[in-house]
Amino acid sequence: MRLTLLATAALLALSLPATAQEAPKRQTPAEVLAASPASDWRAPVPENTFYIDLPGGRVVIELAPAFAPIHVENMRKLARENWYEGTFIVRVQDNYVTQWGMPDETPKPMKTALDKLAPEFTIKDGAKTLPFAKLPDPDAYAPEVGISDIFPAARDPKTGEAWMTHCYGIVGVGRGLALDSGSGAELYTVIGHSPRPLDKVITLVGRVLKGMELLTALPRGTGTLGFYEKAEQRVPINAVRLAADVPEAEQEKIEVLSGQSETYTKWRDARRFRQDDFFIRASGHIDVCNAMPPVRAIKG
Repeated sequence: MRLTLLATAALLALSLPATAQEAPKRQTPAEVLAASPASDWRAPVPENTFYIDLPGGRVVIELAPAFAPIHVENMRKLARENWYEGTFIVRVQDNYVTQWGMPDETPKPMKTALDKLAPEFTIKDGAKTLPFAKLPDPDAYAPEVGISDIFPAARDPKTGEAWMTHCYGIVGVGRGLALDSGSGAELYTVIGHSPRPLDKVITLVGRVLKGMELLTALPRGTGTLGFYEKAEQRVPINAVRLAADVPEAEQEKIEVLSGQSETYTKWRDARRFRQDDFFIRASGHIDVCNAMPPVRAIKG
């Protein structure tokens, strides 16, 4: 009789749905990264990487020519012609942006770079031509969102357009009301909650990979829109160089996870379904601004 009861219990256990049985333990995001092969990571592309030297240290920005080729090329010219040297951080608006460029009262002439460019708000055929790791969750601002290379992006399969999204650390081109008034001479990065309504109305050109603390911890401007009201409040930009023009020994030893890698998919899903002693309830959802591939220092 006892053997019959044990056998019945075993059969019942096997017939229970998976949710009623002990779920297999998921890897944490950190465990996924620790087990990742080196081939799933890459160094920033030197020709596309800006080093911005501030009094407090260096900011590293990888540019995105796939999304804004004309602006990126113009910015390369500005950097190589030393136009950015002597410019300033002129605006820090809380929960919004840090902006830098030349103050309006002291315009600075350019050499071969152009001071006005046609906007590159979207890539017309980008939905077909750009790499795209689509996120499984819906988005409030776009039909589809995902990661293109290392950048947060969106696309519309109906129109074929693709564009980068406004997330923390993304770099945009300042402009006025005229759509062609941006050149890459005036730039900003998002330092607060993702201002997604700005998607497709401003040209986005890159992502800060290192040094965000140098841009987020600055005193907030007290003028309109967070602009500094006094010249002495501004933070000077000592130099802006392309990594390709910096001696190898002085280049930043960092790498970023490819958004098209197997490790990225595992890491993303580990974040979507994270559940451990602290995260006691898995959200089962991730938005594009929390899904940007991580950056790490290169060991050795």
